[in-house]
Amino acid sequence: MQPEDQLIKQRIEKLEAIKKLGINPYPYSYDKTHNSIEVLEKNKKLKVEERSKKIVKVAGRIMTFRLMGKACFGHIQDQSGKIQFYIREDENEEDYKLVKLLDLGDIIGIEGIVFRTKTNEITVRIKKLTLLSKSLRPLPEKWHGLKDPELRYRQRYVDLIVNPDVK
Repeated sequence: MQPEDQLIKQRIEKLEAIKKLGINPYPYSYDKTHNSIEVLEKNKKLKVEERSKKIVKVAGRIMTFRLMGKACFGHIQDQSGKIQFYIREDENEEDYKLVKLLDLGDIIGIEGIVFRTKTNEITVRIKKLTLLSKSLRPLPEKWHGLKDPELRYRQRYVDLIVNPDVK
């Protein structure tokens, strides 16, 4: 079995586990209130570890994902840019079960408050997570990416996902 086929098989298994949790992996709609660039611009004056009081709802594709024990950091990318998200198991057990079943390329909606981390990055602290679309095919490798020009033209949709500068 090819490595890509194994990844697809694992993602299908995760999709079945999501369905067993009673979550629709392909919901009909999601009402977002902000784009990532809007959130970054409106909160650029936050000081380190300071929180905003306003709740934002943003949706995008998971581009990076770091599961670290009882917490998770990652980035989602929408049509305007990227923003970091953060979720803790002790604050949101139900959604954290879903986080463990997510992969790069999945599209999610996040609702929460905005804060600036110790590393000075504006981040959405998730209060509610919604899976909008489970991705069954893996994205191209981060470092090598999509280099072959012929493949980039044939798979234009993938090229637009992994190379934002071609937009």
